[in-house]
Amino acid sequence: MSYPLFFETAISLTMYDPLAELLGAAEKGLIEYTYTDIVKLAGHSCPTVAGAYLMTIKALEHLYGDEYPQRGDINVEFRDDQLHQVTGVMANVVGFMTGATTDSGFKGLAGKYDRRNLMSFNAPIGAEIQFQRRDTGTKVGVNFNASVVPAAPGLMPMLQKILAGKANPDEKRQFAAAWQERVGKILANVDHPDLVTYAR
Repeated sequence: MSYPLFFETAISLTMYDPLAELLGAAEKGLIEYTYTDIVKLAGHSCPTVAGAYLMTIKALEHLYGDEYPQRGDINVEFRDDQLHQVTGVMANVVGFMTGATTDSGFKGLAGKYDRRNLMSFNAPIGAEIQFQRRDTGTKVGVNFNASVVPAAPGLMPMLQKILAGKANPDEKRQFAAAWQERVGKILANVDHPDLVTYAR
């Protein structure tokens, strides 16, 4: 797989998954998630995918500090419906990283490691996504503001031209490069105070 270099230089997240440890899938249960992994899951790289990735990382940093976040032990609530705009795309990313699912996840072993019913939608929360540690009950809500890294002038009109079948190969290449340049800048600005914000 050939991809932009920033996929590998972007911030990553290491989770502790006790089920992975039990079944020998990962030494000490430690699983690293990179942006490349997320793109493979989503099938594309865009501000929404990058935003969901960064929101998850920042929220779990807030909840766990220097500890490894425990995969499968985190409740996730979305403010919007699963079918609303890009909420489903974000949920796929968040669920991949946290292990949280609605009713289709792993059923567990002897009452442990159940991944079902850890994700919900249409929640009455004051943020796009709320994460909660199940062991302590601590919660944090996060929002993502992609406008911190604005799109290059003419990017969206070019996309419309491509979708209409009117762009030539060179224009398609220029668009793809500009699109990923923006995503790379979003990931590089992970610590910008207005990119991912915590709900008050």
